[in-house]
Amino acid sequence: MEVISDIQAMRSWTRAQKNTGQRVALVPTMGFLHEGHLSLIHAAKQHAEKVIVSIFVNPTQFGPGEDYESYFRDLDTDSAKCKAEGVDAIFHPAPDSMYLPDASAYVNEELLSLGMCGRARPGDHFKGVLTIVTKLFNICEPDLAVFGEKDGQQLRLIKRMVRDLDMPVEIINGPTLREADGLAMSSRNAYLSDEERKQALCLKQSLDLACDLVKQGESNCQILLKAIHDHIGKFDHAEIDYVEIVDDESLQPIERIESPAMLALAVKVGKARLIDNCLLTL
Repeated sequence: MEVISDIQAMRSWTRAQKNTGQRVALVPTMGFLHEGHLSLIHAAKQHAEKVIVSIFVNPTQFGPGEDYESYFRDLDTDSAKCKAEGVDAIFHPAPDSMYLPDASAYVNEELLSLGMCGRARPGDHFKGVLTIVTKLFNICEPDLAVFGEKDGQQLRLIKRMVRDLDMPVEIINGPTLREADGLAMSSRNAYLSDEERKQALCLKQSLDLACDLVKQGESNCQILLKAIHDHIGKFDHAEIDYVEIVDDESLQPIERIESPAMLALAVKVGKARLIDNCLLTL
């Protein structure tokens, strides 16, 4: 397994693989890898002969006061996990090589990014996400890339960007991986104390509550949202950032479930801001 930090060296590595007829997959991460990330690597290996894992804590997707500086970084452990999973290359560039001091060109999206995390997180979060994904696609030149369904809005934004900008990259969904208690795997789970971890279960419980109500025939979104707010309100240390039910394709808020809809929520528990989502269908 190679660990590559130079942009041109990464591009040359991919082209060498493709010249021998091998498909190349990219798994973009910010490091501190957990089983959820490893499941994305497994998915990548099912679709391509060579797998790149990018490890880069992207400064442009963090807003003022967010945890960029304190975000967990452990390249040695991440490298060992990647090697054990049969990853072929890690791309680990330095921030100043990815963003030059006078950088002024970014990628934005003007519809799907407006709600949920796009509205709740300070700064230009999704502009930073789409810009770094575009740069990784341009540098790593993968045939396909794997993104987790836990970041539901992000996944749909990336798919829209690839479609609208005619990017020659196939996007593969990686199902949300959960701990035994139902908590969605996330690097930010490490922020949680034992008590906060119990409080964080309100996210998955809320998704299950809504799914059960929909199975019983409830389609009124206001009723579903109130049930979720009431449930999370029972947890003293859980603070709702947002809870939204949106059309699964347009990500626009809806009043009634008549076609596939995404229920997405963000909840702050202690220092951790946790997100989760599920698909609601009648």
